[in-house]
Amino acid sequence: MALDGIVIAGMVKELKETIEGGKINKIAQPENDELLITIKNQKTQYRLLLSAGASLPLVYLTQENKPSPLTAPNFCMLLRKHIGSGKILRIWQPGLERIINFEIEHLNELGDLCRKLLIVELMGKHSNLIFCTEDGMILDAIKHVSLQVSSVREVLPGRTYFIPKTQEKEDPLTVTEERFRETVCKKPLPLAKALYMTLTGISPLIAEEICHRCSLESSQSANTLSELEQIHLYHTFSRLMDDVKAGAFTPNIIYKGKEPVEFSSVELTQYQDLDVRHFSSISQVLEQYYAMKNTITRIHQRSTDLRRIVGTALDRNRKKYDLQLKQLKDTEKRDKYRIYGELINTYGYGLPEGSKKLEALNYYTNEMVTIPLDPTLTPQENAQKHFDKYNKLKRTYEALSELIQETKNEIEHLESISTALDIALSEDDLVQIKEELIQFGYIKRKSAGKRVKITSKPFHYLSSDGFHMYVGKNNYQNEELTFKVAVGNDWWFHAKGCPGSHVIVKTNGQELPDRTFEEAARLAAWYSKKRGGDKVEIDYVEKKHVKKTNGGAPGFVIYHTNYSMVIDSDISGIQEVK
Repeated sequence: MALDGIVIAGMVKELKETIEGGKINKIAQPENDELLITIKNQKTQYRLLLSAGASLPLVYLTQENKPSPLTAPNFCMLLRKHIGSGKILRIWQPGLERIINFEIEHLNELGDLCRKLLIVELMGKHSNLIFCTEDGMILDAIKHVSLQVSSVREVLPGRTYFIPKTQEKEDPLTVTEERFRETVCKKPLPLAKALYMTLTGISPLIAEEICHRCSLESSQSANTLSELEQIHLYHTFSRLMDDVKAGAFTPNIIYKGKEPVEFSSVELTQYQDLDVRHFSSISQVLEQYYAMKNTITRIHQRSTDLRRIVGTALDRNRKKYDLQLKQLKDTEKRDKYRIYGELINTYGYGLPEGSKKLEALNYYTNEMVTIPLDPTLTPQENAQKHFDKYNKLKRTYEALSELIQETKNEIEHLESISTALDIALSEDDLVQIKEELIQFGYIKRKSAGKRVKITSKPFHYLSSDGFHMYVGKNNYQNEELTFKVAVGNDWWFHAKGCPGSHVIVKTNGQELPDRTFEEAARLAAWYSKKRGGDKVEIDYVEKKHVKKTNGGAPGFVIYHTNYSMVIDSDISGIQEVK
């Protein structure tokens, strides 16, 4: 998940092939730290997004346009004045630095040809877009950096531009084997860390990839490698750098189910168990990866309040459940007092007055027991005292058993809502979950009687054999799928013993192939609390055997004559119907 030097190298190659030599048509600044430049080259129009956002610095070509403010910011106006119709002569990356330089030719006010540099630095919170003269004098920057902000380098008009050397690292494109072994292999650090701390533009992801490719543990100390291991490490690293120098990039995204987890411009062999999707350009990778990540992040942020409500209710009920179980344990000895009362009635007729105990044979176990007595009470009164204690504990046991079941049901209901929040992909999905929390009293409705429009729909997949499969996103959708959409001979799937979605396979009276059973089971595994697991037990049964629980929450069912299978939760190969 790193915009490292190798990804930048892939981007530079793509930009050289598409917009180098092109003419700038339009410059816009849709955000405070973002430029959108329209370029025409060889009868094709391109949009180049340059973002210096601290949390998400990016450079990629996009088809999407973005609205701009009515009044252009000063930095945008300066660029329009100088390079508004300029020609991009050259695009390059210094070494494997996270920097892209654009050399732009334009006519000045006197009609003479001039050249300027637009420098894009993609360095996390230090990212910037800097506009310079040909000889490196800064004309302006999208972010001004004074000495009060950074003691390393000022980025202000009139200052000379230079790349800050805050860490003396080796250039991975030129480092020799001898120098590599002297620097990387002598460090008392984990091997992966030694690689990315020593070499410019190498991210932790690429460092792990290098270790994986040469079958070395990334956690072992670099200074413990044998000579043969050092040689093997360098040659593996060198082959990767040869691909970078040759421009042999393979832009890809690694997915875990639907969620993107990593991306790169080179193959990531360390994720062989996950799904990899290749793209024709690194721009497509960045746009798709961050669009999906932003969606997931945005929905997670929007659901924060709902998660807090559910989490608070879960914590409260779990504490209550533990306390109730402890109280129930205290009632386990209730039968002892009933037996004491019976034994006193049986053997206590000959007890001397004022006796403090009775030793008698327990005819249930054929063992002698010692029964404590109150010397101020008669045997009959002592027996009644024990019977009273027994009856009190019995009533407590019966009441607690009912309360414990109610608390357990509430916990299971809240856990199912929590899982639905994890599954949600849009604000429409959250509306239906919020409605359920209102219906069950966890949230107060703001406007009495106001109906909420529900537009969220279940997931819809098509099996490899052509059968339609539906997945509920929440309890209401589970209820509807199972008892309204499904008919008797359709198949129903659910992860065993944990909250999750109901999965329905429409059979249309046909017999399901094994492959469809497996794909439906994978959907049930992925859309459950056990998503990501390699071995998830799935129950499946014909819908006619699934019954709704009396008085239960929506989506809660019982079934008995079911089958089970253990399967992974990888749904990457299953076709979703949009």
